[in-house]
Amino acid sequence: MTDPTSAALARLYDLDLVDDPGDLDLYLALAARAGGPVLELAVGTGRLAIPLAEAGYEVTGVDLDAAMLERAEARLRAAGRSVERRVHLIEADLRGLHLPDAGSYRLAFLGLNSLLVLGDRQGQAAAVRTLAEHLAPGGVAVVDVWLPDADDLARFDGRLSLEYPRRDPESSRFVTKIASAVHDAATSTVQLSTIYEEGRQGEPSIRWFRQDRMRLVSADELRAFADAAGLEVELIAGGYDLEPLGPGGERAILVAVKPRG
Repeated sequence: MTDPTSAALARLYDLDLVDDPGDLDLYLALAARAGGPVLELAVGTGRLAIPLAEAGYEVTGVDLDAAMLERAEARLRAAGRSVERRVHLIEADLRGLHLPDAGSYRLAFLGLNSLLVLGDRQGQAAAVRTLAEHLAPGGVAVVDVWLPDADDLARFDGRLSLEYPRRDPESSRFVTKIASAVHDAATSTVQLSTIYEEGRQGEPSIRWFRQDRMRLVSADELRAFADAAGLEVELIAGGYDLEPLGPGGERAILVAVKPRG
């Protein structure tokens, strides 16, 4: 059983994503193209892995956060035995990971900024290598990252900003999220501090803290990671519709293929 703070932060992570990022259809389409099995690194609470399994794919999900995996397991149980049998969850560091069935996956991906929270270039390059090493020849690798613009980075000066007030349907508590970010241009990193306060009317509030170090990457660096891992870059898109990345794009989505030989 995980500690209360880790469990709370995993629950609040799901609350952060109540507003659908809109990326699931992309992975369903790529799975339909590539086939299964599917590998998701940084699987979190199963937001993407479980719908992929519901669509009929065998999915392996890897994450280092035990609290996240506990929530994924609970969601799997709620989804029913047929879905639960198609998902294999593994608690492990994706950097240097080598699963027994490496080389058999048809689709392997790192979704929604997961690459950024690895925090340094070496870890990010290792994560893309892990994707490549686990793909079968002809398999598809995908990495999705945020591209902040100059205005975004200018706001990362340590000021506090209100992200949302939101009711958590799970705990029935009212949650306020406040965040502060500091950008270091020399290292392309952002130190992110998050405060969640939750409570019910007439009760003392509970406060949770989270600290993350993100390393930003450019589209060119994503391409370089893929090249170094032996992948052939098919596209760097600017959104989940896979339209090519253009000036001012807010996301970079790498789609690369493992050569057949």
